[in-house]
Amino acid sequence: MSKKQRRAVTLAEMIAALPSSPAEESGGSCPDPPLMAGGFTDAGGCYWRLVRGPLDPRRARRLAVDADVMSMGTYYDDQAGWWLPRFLPEAERPAAWLEARARLGAADLPVHEAYEFAAVDGRVLLFIETYC
Repeated sequence: MSKKQRRAVTLAEMIAALPSSPAEESGGSCPDPPLMAGGFTDAGGCYWRLVRGPLDPRRARRLAVDADVMSMGTYYDDQAGWWLPRFLPEAERPAAWLEARARLGAADLPVHEAYEFAAVDGRVLLFIETYC
């Protein structure tokens, strides 16, 4: 009888042998939210690229006044199949900024972080992300 040793199975081989999940079988997957993806395309077809963030509160305060668009939080649009920001109407921006400013870098939940996005046409978006 030979004392031939069995080859050890690698972790990659074990993972490859696992059955696929239903999402993989259907070909569907949930795309990354705008911050993880580094940008997003809004419902109007405009691409917004992440420029910088999280922002210093002073820079965020300037953008709350000067930015062309402001958003607070995101939602997943099932029909479009991607994450979209919640764009705020002009009238809601001052109150939303006061809420966000109070929660920037908070020690307890929810925490708000500000990010700057830019569109190809030069418009600027103040993107306030909320973490629970």
